Amino acid sequence: MTHLHLRYPLAELNTLVQALFCTTGMEADKARCVTTALLTADGMGHSTHGLALAPWYLEAARTGVMTLTGDKTVVNDRGACITWNGNRLPGAWLINHAIDTALDRIEQHGVVTVAIANSHHTGALATYLPRLTERGLMVQLVNSGPAAAGVAPFGGTQAVFTPNPFAAGIPTPGNPILLDISSSITTLNSARQLAARGERFPANWAMDAQGQPSNDPAVVISGGGTLLPVGGFDHGHKGYGMALLAEALTQGLPGFGRADAPVGTTIGIFLQVIDPNAFAGLDAFTRQTGWLVDACHNNPPLPGGPRVRMPGEQAEARQQQAVEEGVPLAASVVQALQPLVEAAGLRWPQSQVALSGVN
Repeated sequence: MTHLHLRYPLAELNTLVQALFCTTGMEADKARCVTTALLTADGMGHSTHGLALAPWYLEAARTGVMTLTGDKTVVNDRGACITWNGNRLPGAWLINHAIDTALDRIEQHGVVTVAIANSHHTGALATYLPRLTERGLMVQLVNSGPAAAGVAPFGGTQAVFTPNPFAAGIPTPGNPILLDISSSITTLNSARQLAARGERFPANWAMDAQGQPSNDPAVVISGGGTLLPVGGFDHGHKGYGMALLAEALTQGLPGFGRADAPVGTTIGIFLQVIDPNAFAGLDAFTRQTGWLVDACHNNPPLPGGPRVRMPGEQAEARQQQAVEEGVPLAASVVQALQPLVEAAGLRWPQSQVALSGVN
């Protein structure tokens, strides 16, 4: 369905949203990280993980579900292998703090891995990757939500997993490859937003409580159904396998997960930063990744279709457009945020341009 979007100046939105989070008592550095993650998601086109989440984040901040001040707890630190309890601090702050830590140690160790238990929500994982790829570093980032479930194991009908996304940033001679994929066909946030608008998935991406295929997101949100793993009814063992790996990395390694029966919003995170210079070297690495990019770009496209894109290519172009022309926001997002902004004594910025887009 086509929805009206408006573009808003990035700098003005950034200042406003940071100030809005600070009104809840959130420390300034944490508000900055959360704001950057949400606005970058909107800029990249990941609108389900952009400012659409801000009212929920604000409610979590005001009710104490999200911790607003303080630090993580170090569980283990062996130099290249680090484990933290995130104490339900903002996931954007914890991931950026983990990246800072990895950058401090990567020259010495070559590979730095940080496992984090008990984070609050992280937002879109793709938003964190450029900080590392722009330095010629490869990164893998995975998360899961052990207190929630919306995806059944392949062959089953009862939800066990969250969508458990995998993200990776891969340097090339040009723009990096940016992967951000879920173990399920779509996300729970997307299902919630579609259900709230009375809309449906474009195909049978879910199954109801009886195990029948469905394109209705409401069966997942309120009907006892589940999202399908990647591969659907036909090859869903692939998404099932991805989900198992994600849970081992994000709950097994940090030592906190479903076996502890957590409640509320809690996220497990796995971050691994790899320096190609600790292996065959960055030039050798990008020679190979550059060849792959060229091979994909030059691959004959489907009849009548556009050229083959690399993952992240469109997101980077959209983000650049957001910087230059403003961040695109759906009217529903603005309508949800404006009363919160006004109640905080702040002012919503004027839009720059109207456009039609697909939400």
